[in-house]
Parts: sequence; structure tokens; C-alpha cells
Amino acid sequence: MDRPRSTTEADPVIALAEERVRIDKTSVDGDRIRVSTRTEIIEEVLRETLRGDAVGVSRLPVDRVIAEGETAPQVRTEGGVTIIPVLEEVLVVEKRLVLREEIHIRQTTSGEDVEVPVTLRKQAAVVEHLGPDGQPLHLKQHEPNEETTP
Repeated sequence: MDRPRSTTEADPVIALAEERVRIDKTSVDGDRIRVSTRTEIIEEVLRETLRGDAVGVSRLPVDRVIAEGETAPQVRTEGGVTIIPVLEEVLVVEKRLVLREEIHIRQTTSGEDVEVPVTLRKQAAVVEHLGPDGQPLHLKQHEPNEETTP
């Protein structure tokens, strides 16, 4: 068995050293960014043709007796005019169908060109890079929908 040796002056002494590390964080002002928007107003005139229909109604007396066995006139169109027969039953010794009148409906189409002034707005972003002193470093304008990276 080994015995502990006693330290004597003859034994050499080794000093031990140890290093330690400490990390500190400090906040440093760097570049700053200022973003603003500007709005442009664009005046435009929209042009379009408006169409409309006008209907004229006229009543034409006919007073024609419909013969027995003859079919009653039906709604029809002749030359762009819709004709609607108006019938009446008249009691005589016998019943007769009399065409009293026809209603003629004529359709016409007209057009009108119109101009309507409108105001449109468009925004753009203004991005300023500022240094630590708050002074602009450079200025860039971005159109809408343009992607930016700082």
C-alpha cells in the first residue's frame, strides 16, 4: 500500500490557473427606416354608349266579323311590329266572333354617348433609410405591389 507522502520543501509546487469568460450585450443604434405613403390623384373620363328602347303603341280599328269555322287571329310579328288581336263575342241571333281592333307595338332602339369624369387614387410608399444620427442615407420610392427588402 501506498502511503501519503508529506509535503516537504523539497517537493516542487505547481500553481494552477483558470480562465473565465463573461459575455455582455449592449444595444447599438444602427440604421433606421422611415416609411410613408403618398397619394396621387388621376383624373380620367370614362366613355360609354348608353342604349335604350322606346315602345310606341297604336290602336287600329278593324271591326271585321270572323266567319264561322275561321280560326281567331293569333299574336304575330310583321316587319318588326308585334300585332295583338283584340276579340269580342257579340250576341246576335247567333254568336259571331268580331275582330274589333289590333294593337300594334313598334320597338325602336336609340343610343347616346356619355362621358363621366371620375377621380382615381394611387398610393406609393416612400422608404427612407436613416443613419444613427437620424439623417437619411438614401431614399427609394416603391410603386404599389412592389416587394421590398431592407
